[in-house]
Amino acid sequence: MSGAANGETAPSAWAVERFGELAGALVNALPVQLVRAHTRAHAVHLKARLKKRSPYGSTLSEAVRENLADLARDLGGTARDVRGYEYAVINEHALFPFKYANRPRALHRARLASSASPTRRRLLWGHGPEAQEGLFDLGDDLTTDEYLELHEAFEELGVSTKLVCVFFTAALEEGIHAIHWGDAHLEPDRTFTWIHSEQLQVPPAPQE
Repeated sequence: MSGAANGETAPSAWAVERFGELAGALVNALPVQLVRAHTRAHAVHLKARLKKRSPYGSTLSEAVRENLADLARDLGGTARDVRGYEYAVINEHALFPFKYANRPRALHRARLASSASPTRRRLLWGHGPEAQEGLFDLGDDLTTDEYLELHEAFEELGVSTKLVCVFFTAALEEGIHAIHWGDAHLEPDRTFTWIHSEQLQVPPAPQE
């Protein structure tokens, strides 16, 4: 992505292809919303005054989803409820936020937790990019009814809606380290193959 004349980041051709005329606003506003979500989660942690079982992680996840849903509405998109969680949808592309580490880590090392819900797996498989030939080889032991069910699209999200993954790392004290977005394919071993990825600039955190 290149810098625009007014100091904002210009969207890539990939972003414009997915989000149309809203790509420019989205590429600049999305990182701001993640930083604001961190600020909210940090404040909740301080208020809780807990040494263990910090509410930071769960609050951050919910705040990110809420902020992105509000952003989508502000841009003329919508937020669709999937099993009690709102996902921002703009130009028939749903934003799928995922904190993959609590410290700086390369994107290729991102991995879905073994405890991840079937809903999240189903979203990634049902609405993610199509597997390239030879990329997602299924053995006979994987072609079960349960596995095939995961590939069925959620009616709540919309059959034609595709996912755009928004992966980031964050920690309580450091804030948001890095933000990446793009088209990611979930593999059977819970790693990701990126068909396309871009790193977004992280803005400074607001003064508390």
